[in-house]
Amino acid sequence: MLEQKDRVPGRRVAAVGAGWALAVCFSVTSADAGGLYFSDRGVRPMGRGGAFVAGADDLGAVWYNPAGIADAGSAILIDGTWLRFSLDYTREMLVIDADKTYRRVRSPTVSGSTPILPLPTIVGSYAFGKKKEWTIAGGVLAPYMLLASYPVVVDGQPSPARYTLGSFNGSAIAMPGAWISYKPIEQVRVGLGVLALVGYFQSTVSFSASPQDRLIGAPEQPEFDADAQMRVGPIIAPSVTGGVTVVPFKSVRIGVSGNLPMVISAPANFTVRMPSDVVFDTSRQNGTNAHVRFVLPAVFRVGIEVRPIEKLRIEAAYVREFWEAHRTIDATPQGMTIDGITGLPPQVKIPPIQIPRSFESSNSFRLGAEVRLAVGKYPVDLRFGGLYEKSAIPPAYLSLSSLDFDKVILSVGGSIHLGAWRLDALFSQMFLSSVYVDPRDAKIGRINPINGNAPFESVNGGNYSANANLIGFGMNYRY
Repeated sequence: MLEQKDRVPGRRVAAVGAGWALAVCFSVTSADAGGLYFSDRGVRPMGRGGAFVAGADDLGAVWYNPAGIADAGSAILIDGTWLRFSLDYTREMLVIDADKTYRRVRSPTVSGSTPILPLPTIVGSYAFGKKKEWTIAGGVLAPYMLLASYPVVVDGQPSPARYTLGSFNGSAIAMPGAWISYKPIEQVRVGLGVLALVGYFQSTVSFSASPQDRLIGAPEQPEFDADAQMRVGPIIAPSVTGGVTVVPFKSVRIGVSGNLPMVISAPANFTVRMPSDVVFDTSRQNGTNAHVRFVLPAVFRVGIEVRPIEKLRIEAAYVREFWEAHRTIDATPQGMTIDGITGLPPQVKIPPIQIPRSFESSNSFRLGAEVRLAVGKYPVDLRFGGLYEKSAIPPAYLSLSSLDFDKVILSVGGSIHLGAWRLDALFSQMFLSSVYVDPRDAKIGRINPINGNAPFESVNGGNYSANANLIGFGMNYRY
């Protein structure tokens, strides 16, 4: 907690600090890989380091390249992966004193983590036609999102993380989809699909209703803290995905795929518990409805797989996510007011809020291999792979509500074939670059729809150090 400076008696408070909370809650509706997803997905594909564009030939292709569904046949794929993530964050701020002198304030380290929650893939397909040249598929995927939670108290004091994120508990997001592929000749496969991000997103955060100009309290005085909760949904954000795989030679496959942007435009419900300071004793929230809108990026993928010998496959792939489309999050309250705050008009309307994001496009380079061996009478596949991915979030905009890092992911995986069954396993270790955000450069501050006189103070400066890995198991059955 920052110490109080220059307390001046007064009755004016930032009533629309509730608007601050609304802005922060909306700003956490996009988690991140490059941006939305912290990692690419699938037990078998990630065993190859995510290099699964040209070589996609089972139902994992619905995500990487739907043309590969043509080689999946009639099958069922079920897998689940735990994204184990932990973060240590030490906040650093620049605070201006009464004499207009800046000083650096470092807060206690905050640690957060994700729950043990397997993120599933459930897809089924059916091949038909004279030569089984058509294949249709349908299923549901869970995005590999960071749903981390952070403590509300650190070293006996309110957590310095409380102004950017408390938890995502209660969120339920999935991506159902339907796909079709066609293989007119052995050298060509094409695929097309429709999928959508659907569900509800819930976030909790604290905000400070202390005036920006320190008229009655310090910026982070606990008596002016309030707890806010936002639930966005139902979310229905469709997208179209497609791909082509060409086999110019028996030992070479080339794949190209991509998907269109998703536009999140959904209703939201917002509630706030008012601060405990006496100024708010008679205050109340009037209205809870709002609307949120932002854009998630288009994605382009390309890969080439070579098979120098029959049982060895090696693929190099490139993925670009066009995160520059994610410039802002627009939050529009619908008739929401804060009423009865001492010293202000009886009713204060919460205005529309635009949260800057300024994301950048992300590039990922991948290399993976898969080799088949025989263990007794059972075929066994071994997989190895790695990828390098550039973060889509500029350091100045990094915060607990928008986390991503430059990363190297190294993976090992394997499968055992038991007749029509294939049992899969995966372990991936992520090497994440630590990030120091200089508070002089940090861009996320205490947003308040009514501007005060105090200079801008960022709340996302400091050091971010994270660790993560993937642990997954799955099965594939061909019938």
